[in-house]
Amino acid sequence: MLIRAGYNIRLETAQPTPLLALLSVHPSRNKDLVTLHRITATPDVPMYNYVDGFGNICTRLTVPEGGVTLDCDFVIRDTGAADIYAPDAPQLPIEQLPDDVLVYLLGSRYCETDRLSETAWGLFGHIRPGWDRVQAIVDFTHDHIEFGYHHARHTKTAWDAHQEQTGVCRDFAHLAIALCRCMNIPARYCTGYLGEIREPRSEAAMDFSAWFDVYLGGNWYTFDARHNRPRIGRILMARGRDATDAALTTSFGPAALTRFDVITEEVSEAGAVV
Repeated sequence: MLIRAGYNIRLETAQPTPLLALLSVHPSRNKDLVTLHRITATPDVPMYNYVDGFGNICTRLTVPEGGVTLDCDFVIRDTGAADIYAPDAPQLPIEQLPDDVLVYLLGSRYCETDRLSETAWGLFGHIRPGWDRVQAIVDFTHDHIEFGYHHARHTKTAWDAHQEQTGVCRDFAHLAIALCRCMNIPARYCTGYLGEIREPRSEAAMDFSAWFDVYLGGNWYTFDARHNRPRIGRILMARGRDATDAALTTSFGPAALTRFDVITEEVSEAGAVV
């Protein structure tokens, strides 16, 4: 299947402001691109990319006085397969984890394992380690948090989401990640496109989405605590310990977001919306 995706984002500033953007498709999906993936800026300003320690493509630019509009529009090929279901995937002892996976057991800015450890062991300590335990954490998180865009707050952490029982997709991901790490299950934060492809359409404006991966049996598997069921058409953009590492934009000074339009839709080979 083919998916058309992209965005039109406007940031306004009172003075030149450096910006870091993680708005490119993750390199692991580059081979699936059918059309050119290119970020354009209006007005045209210098931009350059580098790859960070998590393998994400990061774009650096300076927003000029007044602001900048960032655009991207591309088509990517997807298998159309749903998230993998592997109920027999085991939880590995910490001694058997690869060195580069250990970082995903540690507490981080938005995932306070120290504050949630006692809660996690009380809720999930009796559940069979591995896939069953992860699914129990996802079930709990899905039922515990009420979704709503009006609940969004950029400072909200996993602990806050647990206490307030409200949030958006990143809060679902943060809480589930923190609970997994408390149970010695490596978990990493993911962000990207997830359209309502072959799903009932909602009236809410399209947005980017957040989900998470867990490391079981030597492989990474995708889980989604907000939706709590396998979905199709995920297009990964960035991943890391939490939303700090995978923030869509980070401005080094005041910058107001004044437009935020996201496109994610299935299209035919001829380019028509399916």
